[in-house]
Amino acid sequence: MIPRTLTRRRFLRGTGVTLALPFLESVHPVSARDNESPTPRRMLLISNNLGVLPKQFFPETPGRDYQLSPYLQDLAEFRDDFTVISGLSHPDVDGGHSTENCFLTAARGPTKSGFRNTISLDQLAAQRLGPVTRFPTLNLGVNIDKANRSLSWTRDGVLLPAEDSASTLFRKMFVQGDPLAVKRQLYKLNERASILDTLLDDTRQFRRALGRDDQSRLDQYLTSVREIEQRLDVTGQWELRPKPTTDEQPPPNIRDQKQFFEKFDLMLSIARLAFETDSTRIVTLMVDAFATPPFKLHPEKNTTDGYHNLSHHGQSEVKVQQLIDTDHQQMMMLHKLFSQLAETREDEDRLLDRTMILFGSNMGDSNTHDNTNLPILLAGGGLRHGQHLAFRRDQNQPLSNLYVTMLQHLHIETNSFGSSTGNLNELTR
Repeated sequence: MIPRTLTRRRFLRGTGVTLALPFLESVHPVSARDNESPTPRRMLLISNNLGVLPKQFFPETPGRDYQLSPYLQDLAEFRDDFTVISGLSHPDVDGGHSTENCFLTAARGPTKSGFRNTISLDQLAAQRLGPVTRFPTLNLGVNIDKANRSLSWTRDGVLLPAEDSASTLFRKMFVQGDPLAVKRQLYKLNERASILDTLLDDTRQFRRALGRDDQSRLDQYLTSVREIEQRLDVTGQWELRPKPTTDEQPPPNIRDQKQFFEKFDLMLSIARLAFETDSTRIVTLMVDAFATPPFKLHPEKNTTDGYHNLSHHGQSEVKVQQLIDTDHQQMMMLHKLFSQLAETREDEDRLLDRTMILFGSNMGDSNTHDNTNLPILLAGGGLRHGQHLAFRRDQNQPLSNLYVTMLQHLHIETNSFGSSTGNLNELTR
């Protein structure tokens, strides 16, 4: 007999599984497409949550004949392979550092009571593309505060923790487990599937006792359960396939947060290896500068303050010079990445031409907690680069317009994302 009401006890019996579901989504995004594009396209999304010094980053003139800014001079060799964009931000996403989790979601009002995040660009792309690689996405971090920060969020607004250990990621990608280890992993996957089966049986019997709105919510929930069942099945299939091999040596496990640049460089190397071996086609990397203590600028020189205190420089010459040095080193790491992807061939193309690399931040100016005119650089992907797209700095265009173009370039049919009002197809024509 179906109960007329759901008691609190009976409802809570299922919430243990319900609360666990978003964490499964971090490994097994939705399987939604059967037909893979003949030409693989990839996407690396990088955000430093304290940004860069805007005057050093943005060119003074727009168009194709713009003069490279001091930071962009570090990338001069690849001028025709990247576009710098000014005058972009997320509408109604302000409040200083609280915006860091919204960089890839564009969710409005992060400081408002009851705020709930929305799906991030990477997770939406993974859902639409389907399980074409072993890892639908990789979510990486540098000095990340795992409990509070991430670029990746599920469609239910749940944070997907980032992995900040390069050695752990390397093992996941390349170290083949022994047959017993594979068997244990398959058992765990089957056990999870049986839990989901039980949950489905429990919830179906309640449906007729619910009101229309609650039935709709339950249907959405059951759809999520079915999607996770599909992901578990796909993951089980990948467990039976051999992992790719690489000539690269396993990276060291750097725990010292002071080795900021070394950790950043290792994570970029992991992203490159993932693309080279087609282990995934979507990678996010959150550089948690906010959580970074005083760090090594050079082998024999440390910063005088933590990264956050440096960002609130108040025009202090000592702090500004340290930030300029830091930003230049980040640009040089991008240069190294561009060079490696340009030297790697996939069929007749450079890997750089099949990989979009977005570098940006939720902070336009950390010194003043400004969340407008965000520093945005998009490289690679075979797009129409070599330009400075300049929009009004007093009336920004939505950053999500760029995200729409990036999704479309991944062969995903969509005309909207987040707060978008159109696209940035200046990059494609």
